[in-house]
Amino acid sequence: MVRRPVAWIVAVVLFVEAFGIAAVQWFMGVVVDRQDMSLAGLDPDVMSVSTKVGGLVFGLYFALCGLVALLVALRDRPPAGLGRILLISVAVVHGLLGALAWGLLGRTEFLFMVVMLALIILLLMTYDRPQEPADAVPSDGPKDPESDGSPVTSPPAPTTL
Repeated sequence: MVRRPVAWIVAVVLFVEAFGIAAVQWFMGVVVDRQDMSLAGLDPDVMSVSTKVGGLVFGLYFALCGLVALLVALRDRPPAGLGRILLISVAVVHGLLGALAWGLLGRTEFLFMVVMLALIILLLMTYDRPQEPADAVPSDGPKDPESDGSPVTSPPAPTTL
């Protein structure tokens, strides 16, 4: 039973993004290599290799974040430690990429980045605290059957002597 599908969606989209980023950067590295042109005196081979390596590193980063989201979905528990830090960092990256997309690419890419940012934040907020079962007894002991359920009950009425 899938109770919270947002983790599955985030995981799938992050894996697709990882492949897309790596493929685009690899393609750009091949284009730079085939043009055999220098930019401000830089070696074309160094530019090509660094573009490919940067794309692979960025793709692996997105894949690792996708793996964290997939583990959250499989375990149905909130991310902890490094996993939580990775999801927060990928949310920040999507916010920055969204700002760049607005200025450089257009509205559609900006909208995609904002939707991804919202999904990652929703994933982090949905799995914020573990849910207690409805039949669980509170840790402070059994409830008084006469109380109305409020945390503070009024004192008993004064009696006259």
